[in-house]
Amino acid sequence: MKHSTASQPVKSVAFTLIELLVVIAIIGVLAAMILPVLGHVKDKANENKARTEITMIGQAIQSYYADNSRYPVSSPVMTAAANFKDDFTYGGTFTPPGGAAQFDVRDFASNTLRTNDDVIAILMDIPTYPGSGLPTCNTNHAKNPKQIKYLNAKMSGWDSTQGKAVAGVGNDLVYRDPWGNPYIISFDLNYDEKCRDSVYRRSAVSFQGTAGAGFNGLSSLDTSGASDTFEHNGGFMVWSLGIDQNMSSTAKAIAGVNKDNVLSWK
Repeated sequence: MKHSTASQPVKSVAFTLIELLVVIAIIGVLAAMILPVLGHVKDKANENKARTEITMIGQAIQSYYADNSRYPVSSPVMTAAANFKDDFTYGGTFTPPGGAAQFDVRDFASNTLRTNDDVIAILMDIPTYPGSGLPTCNTNHAKNPKQIKYLNAKMSGWDSTQGKAVAGVGNDLVYRDPWGNPYIISFDLNYDEKCRDSVYRRSAVSFQGTAGAGFNGLSSLDTSGASDTFEHNGGFMVWSLGIDQNMSSTAKAIAGVNKDNVLSWK
C-alpha cells in the first residue's frame, strides 16, 4: 500500500539587514586590527633587507680593497678628496614622503653631489651603463682590472622614465634601498683608517655631550665636540634613510627622523 507524503516546505536561510551590518562591522574591526600589524611586518622585512644589502656592500668593499689596496671610487672623486685632504661621501637627492622638503646629501668637504653608481660600476665590474651604453668610471675595466664581480646585487631595470625609483640597481647603476632611495656610502680617502661621513661627522648629529664621544660608536679627537670631525674607526660607512625615508643634519643620531636610519657601523 502506497502512502502519500505531503511535500515539506523548504525553510529559507537569509541574513537580516541587522545581521549583515553586524558582520560588516566585525570585519571592519578585524581589518583595523590586522592592517597595522601587516604594515609593521612589512616595514621590519624591509629594514632587515636593507641591513642585509648594507652588509653585502661592506663585504664587497672589503674584498675589493684587499685585492686592490684602494677603495672603489672614480678618479674625479680621488682628485676631490686629495684636493681637500678629506674623506668622501656618495649621497644623492632625496624626496621624503608626506610632502616633506626635498634635500641633498653632498660630500662635506667638496660639496660635490654624486650618487653611488661609481662604486657599483666598480664592484659589479660594469664598464658601460645598461641601456645607454655610455661608459662608466670603470670603462675598459680600468678600476677593476681583475674583472671580479665583488657585489652580486639585483638589477631592477629601472630608469628615470618609469616614475618613482624602485629597489635594486637601476639602469643608472645607483643601488637603492627597499624604499627606493640611494644607499649613502663614505670612504676613508685620506687613508688614516678613519672614516667621516658628511652627515654623521657633524657635531649636531653625533656629539653625545662628553669628551668627544659620539653616538653609535663614533668619536672625535676634539674632546669639546664643537667641530664636525666625528668619525668611524674603519675605512667606510654605508647607510640608508630607513623606513621614514628622511634624515636631518641638525638632529641627534638617536632621535627624530634619524632614529630609524640603518647604519653599517651600528
